Amino acid sequence: MKLTRIAPLGALVVAGALVLAGCAANEAGATTDPSTSGTTAPAALKGTLNGIGSSAQGTAQQTWIAGIQTANPDLTVNYDPQGSGAGRKSFISGAADFAGSDAALKDEELAGTFALCAPNTKAIDLPVYISPIAIAYNVAGVTDLKLDAATIAGIFSGKITKWNDPKITALNSGASLPDAAITVVHRSDDSGTTQNFTEYLAANAMDVWTEPSGQTFPYQVGDAAKGTSGVAEATKNAKNSITYIDESGAAGLSIAELKVGDAFVKLSAEGAAAVVASSPLVSGRAANDLAIAIDRTDTQANAWPLVLVSYVIACQQYQDAAKAALVSGYVQYIASDAAQQAAAQQAGSAPLSAELSAKVIAAAQTIK
Repeated sequence: MKLTRIAPLGALVVAGALVLAGCAANEAGATTDPSTSGTTAPAALKGTLNGIGSSAQGTAQQTWIAGIQTANPDLTVNYDPQGSGAGRKSFISGAADFAGSDAALKDEELAGTFALCAPNTKAIDLPVYISPIAIAYNVAGVTDLKLDAATIAGIFSGKITKWNDPKITALNSGASLPDAAITVVHRSDDSGTTQNFTEYLAANAMDVWTEPSGQTFPYQVGDAAKGTSGVAEATKNAKNSITYIDESGAAGLSIAELKVGDAFVKLSAEGAAAVVASSPLVSGRAANDLAIAIDRTDTQANAWPLVLVSYVIACQQYQDAAKAALVSGYVQYIASDAAQQAAAQQAGSAPLSAELSAKVIAAAQTIK
């Protein structure tokens, strides 16, 4: 499925002015500009690029595709938001040129082979999208719900089953919570959003959330739906329901405040970005692999540690040099400030920090 939603005119104008610095170093037809001390002037991007993966990235990908194709009319980028797990499997098998994933590659995945990568080379994780995960709900008459990690864990594990449970009412003095069963809505597919959600609960409510974190929802509770749009629709259509969802898909639903440290915090892209900025890279990865070990217990003011970092997963070295040039150019474009700002306007995501953007662009320039 090719996503063709058109980004705002301003985003397209900015995209048309962007220079895909460094991508032509890998691309046939690039020329050397003597006025730039031997650096390579980028040639236009031509060809077709296919990605599969994260539904959370869907709106951002729509914006990026519209922008880069306007700047490069001979380039076609297709992105199918099947989900993070499907994206990684498709990339590993060679069915996609890159994956979009809300979870970095696992060690066991890195230990295997990648069909499109050159022999004896691996894939790398490049962060391109930061977004808070919302605890979104549909309860008539309730618009300012407050929850902490232990209560969220109790709800989504099936231990708390009524909206007027004492654990919920204790956090919401004066709220009119109904004596009604809670309908939990969770992802049915292997999901990076589920991975991030369960990591948060495992780190902050381990006494209640007794299952390990992972991409498959671990409890037999509630209703299951596929993708960001699926859980959004299911929650909108079910009274007294609650779900976890990338903020970009939560329109039309109420969003709970989250207890962080001793304070309740409203969801914000800025709070999510602050957590990512203070989190280290995963240790033991290749030099250009920028997987982030998110600090799920961050309690700085206004932090939102229930956050996902979504990646483009690509080969460090492709068997096809022309494909490598397209992937390199596309990642450099989407990690640029202009493209990040355009996605933030459309998806409500948090732009990469200048430091992280520079790291991603530098890593993308090494793709060959």
